[in-house]
Amino acid sequence: IIVIMMVMNRFPSAFVLWFCCYQLVLPNNNVAFGASDTCTTATKFEFLQDLENKYSHEPVFLQAVEEMALAVEPLFSDPDNGSFYKRAFVVMTEPERILSFRVPWTDDDGNIQHNRGWRVEFNSALGPYKGGLRFHPTVDLGLLKFLGFEQIFKNALTGLPMGGGKGGSDFDPKGKSDNEVRRFCQSFMTQLYRYLHPSTDVPAGDIGVGGREIGYMYGQYKQLTNRHGEAVLTGKSILFGGSNIRPEATGYGCVYIAKIAIKNKLQRSLSGSRCAISGGGNVAQYAAEKLLEYGAKIITISDSDGVLIFDKGMTKSDLELFFEVRIYRISNAT
Repeated sequence: IIVIMMVMNRFPSAFVLWFCCYQLVLPNNNVAFGASDTCTTATKFEFLQDLENKYSHEPVFLQAVEEMALAVEPLFSDPDNGSFYKRAFVVMTEPERILSFRVPWTDDDGNIQHNRGWRVEFNSALGPYKGGLRFHPTVDLGLLKFLGFEQIFKNALTGLPMGGGKGGSDFDPKGKSDNEVRRFCQSFMTQLYRYLHPSTDVPAGDIGVGGREIGYMYGQYKQLTNRHGEAVLTGKSILFGGSNIRPEATGYGCVYIAKIAIKNKLQRSLSGSRCAISGGGNVAQYAAEKLLEYGAKIITISDSDGVLIFDKGMTKSDLELFFEVRIYRISNAT
């Protein structure tokens, strides 16, 4: 979630905190979200060669596997257990189950539309599959496998009994009316609900899936199962079983971790530090709020439509205006 870029040569009195709100960029290879046609994988691990040959059409997934293998490379060289770790790693690269389905829905003109939907239930060794649902036109199986594979390790690091998974659709909520989004979410959940359970698979939100979409899907789940209160989706409104300060949690968490890292590794404070926030959504706005509280100097905030630059640093008034514009854009999307 956080990539700390220390550019001390250019900024001798400061450094940049680059907050990646979602996994939009893979490190070291300059591969951006949705750019699977440009990335390539040349594995240095002989035991992964068969995997590379099998899934050469999913370069983003292969890159995630390669980078994770590099991160745990010392395990593979262990004189006693190296062979075991290699075999275990290869097993982990294959999802336990992949659900693929058609999602038909009706637009406001009465025309039948359809999109593709997936749920990659990657690994349940530690607990039920846990990971978000992403609605974006660039979503495909390879991207979801990449996200689901990394989700295994992210969830494991929390120390909580959670496995890893990821799902979504190539549906684009942008430009759709509330009714169209609702009908799509209901259809999506109609296909997925039978595979969800608190002890089996618990999706959450991701890009394109916020509180509105979670609410629509949870309502459909309740209608189909005649059950209320089951923890089959996280990110729900606090009005029907959601958690307090859930919207703020990820953005605040980014800043908390950055604050600790800076203090422990650089013996510095966030106060006065120059920060750049990549993203313009829920995580970004609350990261900005907490950074301002700690006295940081936010120099940029951006999303897929452009970048805002604050030469003298973002102010609380700037942030309030940013909140207002974001709410307006969401409620008036066409």
